[in-house]
Amino acid sequence: RGDPATLKTRFLENLEFAGARYSAVSARTDVAREALAWLSSVGLPSAVVAATDESLDGCGLEESEQLSVRRGVPGPADAATLTGVVSGIAETGTLMVRSGPKMSVRSWFLPKVHLAVLNASAICGSYEDAFARLHESCPVLPRTVTLITGPSRSSDIERIVQIGVHGPRALHVI
Repeated sequence: RGDPATLKTRFLENLEFAGARYSAVSARTDVAREALAWLSSVGLPSAVVAATDESLDGCGLEESEQLSVRRGVPGPADAATLTGVVSGIAETGTLMVRSGPKMSVRSWFLPKVHLAVLNASAICGSYEDAFARLHESCPVLPRTVTLITGPSRSSDIERIVQIGVHGPRALHVI
């Protein structure tokens, strides 16, 4: 529980605790510039496969001259994807994403890097709040709802933590 500023602070703290990173932009049109800067800072090519859903409209993707953007579904050779997010859950730093006719689950399971665009107003306190928000925005439930807490990790083999086993090795929230 808490006011929006408290929930945002708690979400960002828990997001980092889970091994993800974030950067803030002051305007939605700056998302492409920030994605480019982050990819460059970690030595990745300046290219993303962006989801085709409308949640990324107005993020400066089409106007960007330096960031190579392809809208669609990522393939095995694509290193980074960019998707929208339904909610950020403050209690755990978890992202809620959904599939749909224009949003493939491959967008957050296949690439080495998942860049996620989260509006600060979509940060809520609990899982129950996030599912209530999902029901408000999608009267018909999507085929898949995925809860993402940090980069993919597993310690199934000899209890040694492995990053990127079942999905991206890095998660960056803008």
